[in-house]
Amino acid sequence: MQTPFRVIAAFAVISVIACGGPSGVGGPTSPTGGGNGSSTVVLNDDFGGRALFSSSNWWNQDISNAPVDPDSSAYINFVGAGRTLHPDFGPPPYGIPYVSVGESQGRVPVTFVSYGSESDAGFGGVTGYPIPDAARTQPGYIEGNQPGGGTSGDRHLIIVDRDRLLLFELFATRWNGSANRWEAGSGAIFDLTKSDRRPDGWTSADAAGLAILPGLVRYEETMSGREIRHAFRVTVRATNGYVWPASHRAGSTMSALPMGARLRLKASKNLSSYSPALQRIFRAMQVYGLIVADNGSDMYITGAMDSRWNNGELNPGFGSLSASDFEVIQLGWR
Repeated sequence: MQTPFRVIAAFAVISVIACGGPSGVGGPTSPTGGGNGSSTVVLNDDFGGRALFSSSNWWNQDISNAPVDPDSSAYINFVGAGRTLHPDFGPPPYGIPYVSVGESQGRVPVTFVSYGSESDAGFGGVTGYPIPDAARTQPGYIEGNQPGGGTSGDRHLIIVDRDRLLLFELFATRWNGSANRWEAGSGAIFDLTKSDRRPDGWTSADAAGLAILPGLVRYEETMSGREIRHAFRVTVRATNGYVWPASHRAGSTMSALPMGARLRLKASKNLSSYSPALQRIFRAMQVYGLIVADNGSDMYITGAMDSRWNNGELNPGFGSLSASDFEVIQLGWR
């Protein structure tokens, strides 16, 4: 079983990744051997194989025996029973990057331009987010792979303070050079030692009000040989309200799934023909499922941007599964 973050008060990262990413002074590094110093910025950190949040958190909850929702078939038909899965990640610029930093990384203020009243300005009495200076000028930090974030797309910026066990997430992130400030549409900070849900009606850096990083398909985790013990983030084209564990709505389309709905790959699906890596991903879908977290393309599964992903394996593998291979578990089940 994976050791959750909450068991460790502070730790040095045990496992690091040799990943093609930003380089140069101040950029994320992938040191080999030993632990990371408190000032090191690490791209696609594996956190020594430790789970994000505890095993009781909704992202890590075993739903293999959860009851099927009575309207499961109707929901699947709304999505489109023949709609195939797609890996919404791969080598740059595809997927959502993330970095880890040490406690010495300074926090900088962020100006929220869209959902300020539902965003976290800071944590523990300290204002700001620990954004490395290099994120202003180097690719690889912000979704879309544009230095400073650019001006279009979701532009998620995800940072883990590995010493304080805090997760910082921003949406629509942008370095505004003319104003000399970081801007974002919204932002949320999660204590990885707890399972606190956002207040009802609040968003996060994701439409559903959930954390993003725990739901990503991550390369190092997938290739490690260990089982993946968490759900994945999925998008659908339209949603209708929200159910637990989500806290925020982003639509009211009749017959559509709500934010927070969970889909489970049917246990009857035979996975033996897939590669070991794809088997691990798809088994996680059978045990932990998919959580609807945003509006987007139907059945797009979110993962981390990583130069080592092989789209020649991912695309046909995911494309061999369709919505009809899934069932919706009882809405709000816990």
